[in-house]
Amino acid sequence: MKEYSVKRPLKRSPIHPGEVLREDVLPSLGLSVSEAARRMGISRQQLHRVLACTHPISTEMALRIGKFAGNGPGLWLRMQQVYDLWYAEERMKDELSQIETVASVGSGASCIS
Repeated sequence: MKEYSVKRPLKRSPIHPGEVLREDVLPSLGLSVSEAARRMGISRQQLHRVLACTHPISTEMALRIGKFAGNGPGLWLRMQQVYDLWYAEERMKDELSQIETVASVGSGASCIS
């Protein structure tokens, strides 16, 4: 499965990765939630919470889903990160506008020694 990267600011909220799993992956595989959960080694309730978009994709869950779907954990983690970042930025918009940027990314400062 080829992965495409979107390089534009989103004006609408991104899709929770659980919705992608619920609407695209499971139907295309013809699997029930119970069967998919069994194959991933998790409870049906755990999977249902992800599919209901009430719980994020953790690193461990991304490993399970990535192995199950055959596309690796990175895609699922990136989708969750984009989702989380978008909503955090929306919540913090006013607060972030009050913070002055003091250095540009390419200034040579590094946390790695």
